[in-house]
This record gives sequence, C-alpha cells and structure tokens, in this order.
Amino acid sequence: MSTGQPNILFILTDDQGAWAMGCAGNPELQTPNLDAIAAQGIRFENFFCASPVCSPARASLLTGRIPSAHGVHDWIRRGNMPALPGLPIFAGDDCAIEYLKGMRAYTETLAENGYRCGISGKWHLGDSLHPQKSFSYWNIFPYGGSNHYYNPVMIRDAQVEIVPGYLTDIITDGAIRFLDEASGAQQPFYLSVHYTAPHSPWEQGQHPEELTALYADCAFETCPDEPCHPHQINSAPRGTGAKRIELLKGYYAAITGLDRGVGRILEQLEELGLRENTLIIFGGDNGMNMGHHGIWGKGNGTFPLNMYDSSVKVPFLMSWPGHLPQGVVDDHLLSHYDFFPTLIDYLGYSDPATGALPGRSFAPLLRGESLQGREAVVVFDEYGPVRMIRSRTHKYIHHYPYGPHEFYDLVNDPGETNNRILDPEQQSTMHALKCAMDQFFLQYADPDLDGSRLGVTGKGQLTLAGTASQGQPTFESDWWHIDADGAKKP
Repeated sequence: MSTGQPNILFILTDDQGAWAMGCAGNPELQTPNLDAIAAQGIRFENFFCASPVCSPARASLLTGRIPSAHGVHDWIRRGNMPALPGLPIFAGDDCAIEYLKGMRAYTETLAENGYRCGISGKWHLGDSLHPQKSFSYWNIFPYGGSNHYYNPVMIRDAQVEIVPGYLTDIITDGAIRFLDEASGAQQPFYLSVHYTAPHSPWEQGQHPEELTALYADCAFETCPDEPCHPHQINSAPRGTGAKRIELLKGYYAAITGLDRGVGRILEQLEELGLRENTLIIFGGDNGMNMGHHGIWGKGNGTFPLNMYDSSVKVPFLMSWPGHLPQGVVDDHLLSHYDFFPTLIDYLGYSDPATGALPGRSFAPLLRGESLQGREAVVVFDEYGPVRMIRSRTHKYIHHYPYGPHEFYDLVNDPGETNNRILDPEQQSTMHALKCAMDQFFLQYADPDLDGSRLGVTGKGQLTLAGTASQGQPTFESDWWHIDADGAKKP
C-alpha cells in the first residue's frame, strides 16, 4: 500500500568491512543486490561506527548515545537469555539483562508516529526473549554469534526453538513473513533485518556449497596477506596458506549469501507493490580486518584494542528512487551517531532526545542539498578505554590509562603504517585533536558509565556497567595473544 510516510527497511550486517562490497571497489566480491542499491541511491564512503564491535555499535545506532552514555562497552557475552532445558546456549550465558532499559530509541519515535516496527535477525542487546523498543514483530536470533550457521536457536512468536536451515536464509524468511503481514495493514512499517553474516565461523561446511564454489578460483588479492600483527589475540579464526584461503572463501560466501537474501527481500517488496514507497538503508555494525594490518578481527582483533580505519569504517547505503539522489558517492565524514537525528529529521518528526545527542542530521544530503557546517567535521570512536578522533587529514588514538597512543598522518600515510606519536613536528596538531576529543567525551559521557575507566578487553561484557554492576565482574578477561597459526604466545 502507499502511505503518507515511507516504509523503512534497514538491513544491518555483522563484521562486514566497508571494503567488502563490489560497489566499494572490490572486484572479487559478488554483491549484485548491494551494488544495485548503491546505484539507485547514495553510497557513503566515509561512514564510521560508534565502536568497532557489535553490541556497543548497535546500541549507539539505536539510541544515538555514545557507549559511555549507554554503558554497553563490549559484545554482550552474558545476559542474552536464561538457560533453557534442551537448548544449546552460549557458554556462560545464563540470565536475561535488558542493557538499554529506560533509554530512548528511534524505533519508539517511529511507533509513536504510526509505524509498525519489526525485526528479524540478531538483537544482541540483552534479554532476547522479550520484545523491546516498540518492536511488535520479534523474530530473533538470541545471541551474538554461534559455532555453526545451520539449525540455529530462534525466538519466534514468543517461542524458543531450533529452526532447521541456513541462518541467513532463516533471517530472510522472517523478514519476508513480516512484509507479507505488513502489506495488508493501513500503516507504514519499519523493518530491521539484522544478519549475523558475515561473522565467523567461515570454515568449510559453514556456508552453502553453491556460495563457496563462487570463490573456488579467487586469488583474494583484496585481502592483504601480511605477517601476524604483534597484538593479535584469539578473537577470530585466522590462518596461513590453505587455511587462509578456506577462511576467506567462507567470509566472501557469507557476504554473497546475505546479498542473495537482500535480493529476495527486494523482490518481495516489488511483488507486494511496496518498493516505490520504501526507504532502503543498508549498513554494517563495525568494520573488519581479514588480514588488513596483519589482523583478523575488528577492534578486538588485537589487545590493546585497535582503531584502524578497516575496523571503524562501515558500509552505508541509502536508496529511495524518485526521492533520494541516485548514483551518488558521498565523502562526508559521518557516523552511527548521526543516524537517529537524520532519520527523525528526514521524516519530519521531532524528538526531544535528539537535542542531547552527539550526532547531527545529514538529511540535507538525502534531499540533494549541501551539508552546511560539516567542512571541518571530525568523527569519534570508543572501545572501552580506547578513544579516537579522526579528521580528513589526521587520526589520534588515546589508550587509557597508559598507552601506547597513536597518531597518523592520513594524507601521506592513508594505510596507517607509521605511528608518528613522537614526531615533534606533529605535537601541535596532536594537542588540538586531543583537546577536541576530551571536550567531546566530557560533554556526552555519563561519569558512571565512562569507558575510559573500565577494564574492557574485547572478550565480552558480563553485566551492566557502572554502579549497576553491584560489584560483579563486568568484563571477561580470558584472552591471549596468538601467532600466525593460532598458537598461544606470551
């Protein structure tokens, strides 16, 4: 049906680097449906996550808050779902914790303005059994990831069950079921489709053979084969030689598989007569290194946690033919923080929460207008005690409490290979960036949830941060550095 306001389809992927799409200049990856969305809309080539790991990034997307204001600082290891008889659970996950309780989400604004809100796929923000944030359709994969892509645990219609099939297809099926229901309703819809792909595992047998076969002869020249980063930890599968090729085949197959799911959803929109009145948004939760800088993983691919562009840049596309510009590649520095105020602004709504948020609307770009006041924009990122400020020309990274800190000249060193933190000629630029970063976090962080004071390791969050933790261990500390072949090292 056609409504006064557009339907909204938001597709979010897990661990997809900004480099990992055909339309982003990767000739080895087969993503025809993502490429079509980009061709029919805007591809933002400088879009940054709020934190280079899934749960904090997703919490920031939904609430517009920085992690130091919502308190989710690492991927949620405990609090997704209580242990239930006869069902596999993630190791150590035995309870339900609503991590964003009482925090405003943009989906609540949409629901208040007449939207029916649905989600199919990964939630990973705690208490997966119970619908939250005005979602009335709740087809959820309850954890952040699993050991296998087949026959996952799903929460459907308030029932927890093992569903046979390939997880990417199951999430797509849930999205199509929502569209079928929404097509007969007299109200606009908002649908989140949250794929777990291309998150690991990537080993042979994890993804359909017809997908991995597409990359049988791929050279994977788009993934650097570099020596293992000295700070690599056991956060993602990795390997050399034949093992490297096997894992890359799985990663690329997972992306083509989710692209196939996107195609099915687009076809269903067309069949139901919904496409012309649907705003399509495609994004990633965080970046990903698949050998970039010698790292396999995202921000928690190393310890200390890293803020390389390959970890913090994410894919982001928007398309609504006839309404948004088409075939545009936009280079503004934008962030997950900007999404909440942008969506509300573009739809013509107001929300008192946006005035206190760090993000700024880029809705003028969606109308084909110039974006005023963003010429000197910087973007910010945080992962527990690691904070980043990045301009077009420089990046400063501060590791609390001790360092080592980092500074990169992105004009002369776009690959971030030369840390110039001790360069005397760069001290004034570093000082200015550090002052701007300190001011930003002073303004938007909640002192009780300030990540610079927390022992985040990249191995998972166990309970609420700050005083709400009531003395319990807040973050998992089981990690170790590994060598190129996956063996432990000091």
